[in-house]
Amino acid sequence: MDKNIIINVGRQLGSGGHDIGRMLALDFAAKYYDRELLNLAAKESGFSEKIFEQNDEKKGFFRGLFNMGSPHVNSGSLYKSNFSQESLFQFQSDAIRKAAKEGSCVFVGRCADYVLRDFPNVVNIFITASMEYRVEQIMNKQHLNEEAARAFIEKRENQRAEYYNYYTGKKWGHAASYDLCIDSSILGLVETEKIIAEFIRKKFKA
Repeated sequence: MDKNIIINVGRQLGSGGHDIGRMLALDFAAKYYDRELLNLAAKESGFSEKIFEQNDEKKGFFRGLFNMGSPHVNSGSLYKSNFSQESLFQFQSDAIRKAAKEGSCVFVGRCADYVLRDFPNVVNIFITASMEYRVEQIMNKQHLNEEAARAFIEKRENQRAEYYNYYTGKKWGHAASYDLCIDSSILGLVETEKIIAEFIRKKFKA
């Protein structure tokens, strides 16, 4: 592909979105950003990466806890506001936009579809999977029993949805927010990635 593309991957917990994102990055010679964004945001802001890790895809944690003026970068200008969860979102958004300007990228989560809504050559994907499949994946990865895995999924997804809905004004996981929604538990991760890659090639006529 002779032009830069941006692939934004939303995903249900346990659906294999991270693995599919990595495969897409290899397929399109793109840089892959998931938790790597936390490191970029920390470098951009000057704050500890641990702050971003502890508040990753959560809203409201810092509100009211800190009250110190901090410089923030927004579209190349400096402004001041109280250090809050909104500040962390702004730092992360700045890091996402900076990375997207440098070349083809795959971003997993973190409202990248909204942050990059005005960028050209963007495709937004949402990966789902059956609850049974996702529970099995979480049981294996987190070493939990079925009941605990289901509770883990519900808690994390509620946090993820609240974060996305709060900052975007859209609804997490709703088809209207994405170009393609696909169930990875039907054909498996490898075949699902192939379908997504073909969709992207056709969308961009590559």
